[in-house]
Amino acid sequence: MYLEKINSPEDIKKLTIDKLDILAEEIRRFLVESVSHTGGHLASNLGIVDLTIAMHYCFSCPRDKFVWDVGHQSYTHKILTGRKDEFQTLRKLDGLSGFPKTNESRYDSFNTGHSSTSIAAGIGLAKARDLMGHTYNVVSVIGDGAMTGGLAYEALNNVGRDHTKLIIILNDNQMSISENVGAMSKYLSELILTQKYMNAKSGIQKSLKNMPVGGEQIYNLLYRSKGTLKNAIMPENSMFEHLGIKYVGPIDGHNIKKMVNVLNKAKKLNIPVLIHVMTKKGKGYEPAEKLPSVYHGVGSFDAKIGVVADYGKKETYSDVFSRKMLELAAGNKKICAITAAMPSGTGLAKFANMYPKRFFDVGIAEEYAVTFGAGLAKGGFIPVFAVYSTFLQRSYDQILHDVCIQNLHVVFAIDRAGIVGNDGETHQGIYDISYLSHIPNLTVMAPKNKIEFERMLEYAIELKGPVALRYPRGEASEIMVAKCKEIEYGKAEYIYTGEKIALISYGAMMDEAADVYSELIERGYNPTLINARFVSPMDSDMVKDMADNYKYIFTLEDNIHSGGFGACFSQKICEYGINNNVIHNFAFPDMYIEHGSRELLFDRYGMSAEKITKKIVEIIGENKNG
Repeated sequence: MYLEKINSPEDIKKLTIDKLDILAEEIRRFLVESVSHTGGHLASNLGIVDLTIAMHYCFSCPRDKFVWDVGHQSYTHKILTGRKDEFQTLRKLDGLSGFPKTNESRYDSFNTGHSSTSIAAGIGLAKARDLMGHTYNVVSVIGDGAMTGGLAYEALNNVGRDHTKLIIILNDNQMSISENVGAMSKYLSELILTQKYMNAKSGIQKSLKNMPVGGEQIYNLLYRSKGTLKNAIMPENSMFEHLGIKYVGPIDGHNIKKMVNVLNKAKKLNIPVLIHVMTKKGKGYEPAEKLPSVYHGVGSFDAKIGVVADYGKKETYSDVFSRKMLELAAGNKKICAITAAMPSGTGLAKFANMYPKRFFDVGIAEEYAVTFGAGLAKGGFIPVFAVYSTFLQRSYDQILHDVCIQNLHVVFAIDRAGIVGNDGETHQGIYDISYLSHIPNLTVMAPKNKIEFERMLEYAIELKGPVALRYPRGEASEIMVAKCKEIEYGKAEYIYTGEKIALISYGAMMDEAADVYSELIERGYNPTLINARFVSPMDSDMVKDMADNYKYIFTLEDNIHSGGFGACFSQKICEYGINNNVIHNFAFPDMYIEHGSRELLFDRYGMSAEKITKKIVEIIGENKNG
């Protein structure tokens, strides 16, 4: 066993190069076994094992800097940098992060979690190195899926401008989470040409060398020429060269010896280099090789059997969205669906199959998706952009500038809103209310359960102007399904009416609010329970009612405090004059919330029903009637 002897990158260098393939096999077995217990990103990490070993064999980390795009493929890097014994805590509260974290290890040079950032960050590190007079290497690893993101192109446009020394490794597995789309994916496929280019090169070389007279000389002349034999056969591969970046590849990303040879040569160059590496997502674990999308992000599973579909599970909000979109699109040919490289994750895969002409996967390009949607809306269609909350924040300017100023009817279906749990601070959807609620013309809604969600989606399609519909990850709630009054624009729903004490919540937090309400009733209190429904516009009549008739008012939400519903409510109630009201906003603190299960994070930050109830009782005291 070689892996048990690896506690730092220096230990890898003690192995002979022919032992590295054995180490790779051991790491793959370790990954499958470990992730099957903890859950995590599996297919992407299995695909990059050999490349990561080659990188650490050639470079001296942490002096040399590795920047991992997204970072969901950094597990092997973590293993090789002394963290393998912590893998049982992967993505658990206070445990090992599923992404690179500079405060977790000195071997992590840059925090990542979102796509398409590594080249830009790498240029910054390389420039800082040059300005400081240092000589270390900077290596940016980026996937072909991430190359659909605009930030990657902005970085490429700058990296070759002044010939900054930087090594870019393009890890090409022809996938992001789902199959890649767009011109860049096609271009990279043409670069590879699978066997066509390789066979052509081999065939020409063989034919020339077999010529009785002059063949060897012609081949050598072509090989030494400025264009090289590769460019003579395939001149279109010079896109990166035109940007001032030396292109090398494609090379087999599972051939460690070849990669070590290429990386050692790249280190000696003082210009930007892009090394195009071909890998297979899920490599070494047959179920993941066959179904890489299924094994992109997994929960715990039996490693011997693989992930088994749970056909008895309840509908998730994404499932409800998928079903309702098909129903609405069948009756309205103006409805279009947009996703940023996540048709399966957002529930649009069935829509894509049913209505391919009205479905648009734009790649990892949220900014483009929003402005593209604005164009569709201006042209008379109703675009629905399904996107995770954490990724929508990348397109703030486009929401405000391209959609809302023009009051265009674009529907933002915001999945994974609120605490998402184990992916941690880069993925928590707790900021969307804060960056959306203040934008003029934008209607922001959130459903308390699956029935209300369907009605709100239908309502959003019928409304004029931009609409944001926010819903959480996981099972669609079935609380209070019998209490779903008709939706009236900008109006809250009074679920239970009491006296002097009011609980106001919306969306996924209504589950906690309902539990708090029940606990207060049991303790002898008589609160009012309100489902706000609309974050923007806020129900002015409800706010005035609170100001005039309730002494204790508590707002509950799964957003940060600043700019959240509670903060907006507190500001708005001042317009009516506070009549000795006591207002307390339950929200997440204005900080980045770490990884961990939803339940444990809610408990840690005082957002569980139990802790909210306890705090309310402390504030009200024994005066049960206020």
